[in-house]
Amino acid sequence: MFARGDRVGVAVSGGADSLCLLHALYELRARWELQLTVLHVDHGLREDSGADAHFVEGVARSLRINFLLHRVDSMESPNLEQAARNARLNFFHALIRDGSLDKVATGHTASDQAETVLMRFLRGSGTAGLAGILPVTKEGIVRPLLGIERSDAETFLSTKGLVWRTDSTNDSREFDRNRVRLDLLPMLEREFNPAIVSGLNQVAALAREEEEYWTDYIAKLAADSLEARGPAILLDCRKLAGHTTAVRRRLIREAIRRVKGDLRQVDFRHVERILEMAGGAEGHGRALIPGVDVCRSFDWVRFAPPGLDAGVDRLANRPLTFPGESCLDAWSRAVAITPTPDAGYNDGCNVIDIEKLAGPLILRYWLPGDAYCPAGRERPEKIKQMFQDARIPLWERRFWPIIESASSIVWSRRFGVSRDCAPQAGSRKLGVVSES
Repeated sequence: MFARGDRVGVAVSGGADSLCLLHALYELRARWELQLTVLHVDHGLREDSGADAHFVEGVARSLRINFLLHRVDSMESPNLEQAARNARLNFFHALIRDGSLDKVATGHTASDQAETVLMRFLRGSGTAGLAGILPVTKEGIVRPLLGIERSDAETFLSTKGLVWRTDSTNDSREFDRNRVRLDLLPMLEREFNPAIVSGLNQVAALAREEEEYWTDYIAKLAADSLEARGPAILLDCRKLAGHTTAVRRRLIREAIRRVKGDLRQVDFRHVERILEMAGGAEGHGRALIPGVDVCRSFDWVRFAPPGLDAGVDRLANRPLTFPGESCLDAWSRAVAITPTPDAGYNDGCNVIDIEKLAGPLILRYWLPGDAYCPAGRERPEKIKQMFQDARIPLWERRFWPIIESASSIVWSRRFGVSRDCAPQAGSRKLGVVSES
């Protein structure tokens, strides 16, 4: 959890658990050369929250440790527990990111772990959720007290004659965690398993080890099955079908995580809906899940931030000079047209006879109703039908590049140059279209 000489922020609320953590690290600081800072977050949810902050500052001063207070301006949320937790973590992560601290230690105990695992089990969590509170996170949060119960922390303080603050909201059954701690866990301990806290912590340890294995395994599979396209992730349905259901679920969750940043509010039914959508032999489908817009088209499923497509101007157009290049938006590939000395029969579909152009070149997106006759075909055809025949996913069609001259299409991605502008024997001025 710590390296010698680490600058460690100790999150102290004033309760028994966090004070136990502070005094334990204070006693160990010389052994590990730790530089401690007491961190206190005032959420402003109780009238006596200011007294808590004053108490914690006094403890820090008595130990001659730096004290840092963070006040949360607003806590309006339908889930105050989650909002308060997010406010604390955001504060801690910011201190680590800006280099003020190396680690932040919190006072979570085995009792907290048991409550967390039980709550997640009741909500139907998989092994990722049942792993509970992690001892060490990649962001730098550490929990040194996960091996002891809350009563152990209180005994530690009492034997030293130390006092702690009691949060009055801990007795309120308005919050789910309080009902689990005050009612459910004592009942299970009394009537089913006297060692329920230890048992639930064992479940967390087993689930955490399972998740560590799966994380490495899925990362290797994702390199072959998931493809990044800007802020979106594409999943190949054909490759997905070759895996077991357990692997398919985890690849879907990994795609969601990469787009959303986390898996909060994503539950079993969301993953099953996508699994069903991806498992069909053919067709299209769409699912809106928390923080991700999921779309199936032909052999692909796209995971994208909501509103990604709506943020692009479909009517955008840019001049394209010869030679030169242009780009329609930040996510599009640049389209260039450069001189070529011959007809380029190996890449003939992208070679334009410049002298056949009726006016300046314009780069734009495909629009419904667009049609032209590509070189090698006998008659004009709607590009929409070409999309269908070529199995082009729906999201790619919206940003399909078209080059026109004098309101006539002279080139489009994949389908190539128009018959009217294709080079012939004796063509003198040729340009090849490319994308990068």
